[in-house]
Amino acid sequence: MVAISAAEAGRRQPYGTAWASHWLGAVGLLVCLHGMHCHAAVLPEERADSMYHFYDGGGVRVSGPALLVRKNVADKVSVSGSYYADTVSSASIDVVTTASPFKEKRTEYGAGIDYLYNDSLMSLSVAKSNEPDYIADTLSMNFSQDVFGGMTTVSMGYSRGKDTVLENNNASFSDYVNRYQYRLGVSQILTQTLRVSLDYEAITDEGFLNSPYRSARIFGAAVPERYPRSRDSQAVALRALKYLLPGSSVRFEYRYFWDTWDIAANTAEAAYSTYASTLWLVELRYRYYSQDNASFYSDNFTQSQNFMARDKELSTFKSHAIGGKFTYTIQNHPSFVNKSTLNVAYDHIRFKYEDFTDVRTQTPFAFNANVAQLFLSVWF
Repeated sequence: MVAISAAEAGRRQPYGTAWASHWLGAVGLLVCLHGMHCHAAVLPEERADSMYHFYDGGGVRVSGPALLVRKNVADKVSVSGSYYADTVSSASIDVVTTASPFKEKRTEYGAGIDYLYNDSLMSLSVAKSNEPDYIADTLSMNFSQDVFGGMTTVSMGYSRGKDTVLENNNASFSDYVNRYQYRLGVSQILTQTLRVSLDYEAITDEGFLNSPYRSARIFGAAVPERYPRSRDSQAVALRALKYLLPGSSVRFEYRYFWDTWDIAANTAEAAYSTYASTLWLVELRYRYYSQDNASFYSDNFTQSQNFMARDKELSTFKSHAIGGKFTYTIQNHPSFVNKSTLNVAYDHIRFKYEDFTDVRTQTPFAFNANVAQLFLSVWF
């Protein structure tokens, strides 16, 4: 998998899902950063976004295209469709020490509909992803309501996931994962230049929550991992968006995560965005993440117990990410296009694990990762 934290994933996600979600959210954020018109009771803009993404770090390479198209109907309904693909080549620390490097592909298709009624926006979406040993189906519903003249937006949401876990080269193995996610949030415009939001989410996972390929260690000997078949997690996020001089803004975010596996995690992020010229928008950002290990994690157990894990994403570790994004507004485009932009984003991430040992060197494991995205956005 792409190297993401246990708290960010909250559970196993198909390859690339974290980066896909981050990209789709970032596309919408461009509108919010410069204009401050991100009210809930407005249909999403008619647009098309195409992207090519690339991740390289820790022996894992992930790359592929993505496409999102949205069209409005009668000023009340918005329909959307999306496609996302990953080609994964993995020779990660888990793979090279317990198995052979592999290469596989994951594809995801999604569709959604939004309905606007007065100051309310109701959304329904479905997504299906496939890879050789994992199939995921997700249904999501969201509702948001503007109150107090649009100064406050209250939102809630629910997602239901049903996954099938398989094992390559073992046709007899098949298990399931059921996922339930509940969301609640409030966004408030405090001044003409300041918006803050507070969001809460709760997730319940049931089923086969570990990988059929990884092994734990007892006195250095490999044994199959064993996880609890249930996990409850919660997270609270506080965000602030401040408009500065004309064409500039700053964004801050803090998120705290905790779960029944005794993992606690902190995420802090800051970003500054400004127009370098009438055509160039530049964003610089920094992100810090830290987490404690799960109660049943150990780098090397001294005795057998009911639950045992040696997944590095359940260990104690920290990461630092620094990056930026450049957006160029294209001047010449066909008459049916209202606006188009070309976007390039890059992040460099440093992972450092405190209690996960690289068995090849017998030192704490650490690695650098690079994430690049190139995408074109067209409004029509």
